[in-house]
Amino acid sequence: MVEFSDVERAQERLTPYIRQTPLIAASQLKQRMSGVEHLYLKLENMQVTGSFKARGAVNTLLTLSPEQRVHGLVTASGGNHGLGVAYAGWLAGVTTTIYLAHNTPAEKAHKLETWGAQVIFEGAVWDDANRCALAAAEREGMTYVHPFAHPAVIAGQGTVGLEILSALPMCDVLLVAIGGGGLISGVSIAAKACKPGIKIIGIEPVGAPTLYESLRQGRLVELPEIRTAANTLAPRQSAQLNLEIIRRNVDEIVLVTDEEMYEAAAWLWSEMSVGVELSGAAAVAALLTGKVQLQSDEVVCALVCGAGDVAMHGTMRK
Repeated sequence: MVEFSDVERAQERLTPYIRQTPLIAASQLKQRMSGVEHLYLKLENMQVTGSFKARGAVNTLLTLSPEQRVHGLVTASGGNHGLGVAYAGWLAGVTTTIYLAHNTPAEKAHKLETWGAQVIFEGAVWDDANRCALAAAEREGMTYVHPFAHPAVIAGQGTVGLEILSALPMCDVLLVAIGGGGLISGVSIAAKACKPGIKIIGIEPVGAPTLYESLRQGRLVELPEIRTAANTLAPRQSAQLNLEIIRRNVDEIVLVTDEEMYEAAAWLWSEMSVGVELSGAAAVAALLTGKVQLQSDEVVCALVCGAGDVAMHGTMRK
């Protein structure tokens, strides 16, 4: 299990290599959210490579021995984790190979190559690409960096929670998008340690309710299929490590549709001039739709987890 002390050590390691991203008040709004009086946004879309994933990847790199580093890094990704691993490999000057599912946007693949990573497309969804990455790690002796189920990755992502509670100690409710569960696992460990009474709410797509179903059924569930365009929130299965942490620390998981995430991305662009991908809008979508019940005096922080321009290009419009 990952402990709060692991997150604190990760923060010490990561300070020279990541950005302490802005936390801003969502104020002076044309379109106010019903029932949300005190809203703040943690802008991890402004992190190195465009998402929080750099934290976990670099923390993992910094825990490796020189012998492990020299053989290179490999992973499978929906795009953002791959970018974090590519950045880590770039920092260390080592070979990095990223396996991508065919549902990954071409723009993400191009960004990976700009960080010096080798990109290989395999399979329809992340789970397929991941099997290929694991086989390559065993075959070629590279270090496999898990997107969400490795303790060093979870501890690295948890540093987001430390930053939020340091800047906003009065935070009552924290909303975090869920893909495999690495981000909310780490953030919930840090946030509950800093403020035990804080409410942690996870958000998943209706078309990929991996942890929602796992909690509902009391066991780790593998979804038969994925039906969401938010590919960074779309593994068919999480991991037991994440499920245990989420079961212990997360108060609720709500589901949002792709269209609701699109509308939230449009709101972020129109109201805050913040450009996000669908996953980056998930937390705000839960608020705009009223799926999270709040008290009027509660201070709320929504974690904006990934950069993009879905609102500007209108790719989710039907």
